[in-house]
Amino acid sequence: MNKQYLEKVFSSERMSRYFNHHPGNETIAIKHYHANIALSEAFYPVLSVFEVALRNSLNRELITMFNTPDWHVHIQSTPGLKDLNKEISTAQRQITKRGENTTASKVVAELTLGFWVRLFNVEYELILWKDLRRAFPYMPKIERKRNHISAPLNNIRNFRNRVYHNEPIAWNLKSLEDIHAETILVLSWLNNQLPDFVKANDRFAETISKIKTELI
Repeated sequence: MNKQYLEKVFSSERMSRYFNHHPGNETIAIKHYHANIALSEAFYPVLSVFEVALRNSLNRELITMFNTPDWHVHIQSTPGLKDLNKEISTAQRQITKRGENTTASKVVAELTLGFWVRLFNVEYELILWKDLRRAFPYMPKIERKRNHISAPLNNIRNFRNRVYHNEPIAWNLKSLEDIHAETILVLSWLNNQLPDFVKANDRFAETISKIKTELI
């Protein structure tokens, strides 16, 4: 496997970032590309648990807030929330396209991570924050403010999108350690047992330790 092969299979544009980063060292550039794949894989457990746990926690609070599992139906008629309906309608169309019934649980599963994170935008603070803050029962009360939750959620969402869209993430290994720690922290806010649950499948620490050695 060499530069010519990788550029043919994965495109010159994608691979040029790695070869330009390691000029004159084709071997280490290829190792760096492998490292990016390994690190992306290592993030899957923590990111998948984060996404599912977040949406389920928020869904629970929205059910309580609107007093119905079909809270998404009431979004359109709630002043200040109507612009969220576009994403709900898209989710409903996707379910219908598959020939499935549009149940409340399927809508929840179909909504994007971007939708759930967006609920903490400043424009919804007066409408949603009072109820949605309860989704983070283990966050210290003194720190439990909308912007203290919105910022890390957006960081994790942006990073998750890079991983899931096969973008390069392995340029700054310290930043990867930071985002991993931040994700674990948010999980602990949702449920204090989730960090231990993730550990059973989390190979991030050993993966990044090995890569630090290989990329020297």
